[in-house]
Amino acid sequence: MTGDARTSSRKLDHLRICSEMNITAGSPGFEDVRLVHNALPECNLDTIDLSVNFLGRKLASPLYISAMTGGHPDTKEVNRVLGCAAEKYGLVMGVGSQRAALENPEHADSFRIVRDVAPHAFLCGNIGAVQLVTHGMNWVEPAIEMIDADALCIHLNFLQEVVQPEGDHNAAGCLAAISEVCKEAKVPIIVKETGCGISSEVAARLFDAGVSAIDTGGYGGTSWAKIEGIRAQNQNTAGDKTLTSLGPTLLSWGIPTAVSVFEVAKVNKGPVIASGGLKTGLDIAKGIVLGATLGGMALSLLGPALVSEDELRYAIDKIHAELSAAMFLCGAKDIPSLSKVRYYLTGDVRQMIQT
Repeated sequence: MTGDARTSSRKLDHLRICSEMNITAGSPGFEDVRLVHNALPECNLDTIDLSVNFLGRKLASPLYISAMTGGHPDTKEVNRVLGCAAEKYGLVMGVGSQRAALENPEHADSFRIVRDVAPHAFLCGNIGAVQLVTHGMNWVEPAIEMIDADALCIHLNFLQEVVQPEGDHNAAGCLAAISEVCKEAKVPIIVKETGCGISSEVAARLFDAGVSAIDTGGYGGTSWAKIEGIRAQNQNTAGDKTLTSLGPTLLSWGIPTAVSVFEVAKVNKGPVIASGGLKTGLDIAKGIVLGATLGGMALSLLGPALVSEDELRYAIDKIHAELSAAMFLCGAKDIPSLSKVRYYLTGDVRQMIQT
């Protein structure tokens, strides 16, 4: 099997495993964040304003359809459904890693379909930091053009690479490559983790390198240690058997999302996207009071998207209703007001933040 065929096959493996198995691990920590109830909200639930400004664009809602899939013909339909929702609701949407289509342009349609059905949505392209080191602007520009992207996400997925049978193990040079693309790219650059979170120290280095926004991708949601452990279990070589045991060992590795949002936000150099295990509009509200601008969801939207457009619309309406209710009960008539709401911290999150 050629390299590009392996990449495409891997993307289908990921979609199948995520849709058929329990691939979450741990908690993002939002149960330790309590919003202060306002017994006199002095606002109207029916006129709550969910709109938010992000990287120069006004969006209808802080819900971000996080990167999920693409790169195989069988992923095209789910990207179409997600793209239609992004267009209908005025949301930001990220596509999955575009590596497969950059290696083989025959797979580009599985990504391009998103822009076809969402001509006005804010779309984010996606390539890996390791691939950025190797290919630089030779991949950056085609990735942006493929979906006429409004921003480009550079994903950090080194736990996944450690456990993945085909993983890239050399992380040297990533920060320099990110800095260079920030100088040369024609769109804003967002750096995102994929399940292990980002610390304040790393966030400061990334913002200093010129990154426009950071997506926490914290611990407590989709576990790539689990996913790649499952894939390795299906292989037969001795090396893959080793990886099968490595996945469970690293299952609890990472910074919980709530903690990561707090840490990145305190750097105070750019917008933060809270992602990693968010399931409800209340989770989005908690992410915003901790300092985020948007709340990203992937797995919570993937299941409905695989069923039908109507099911996905129902899921998004429910999330928006939950967010509006939380805002109303805090006395926050809009997102800027929500960002100033007082909160209590308990449990592990409080302990980690105070350490």
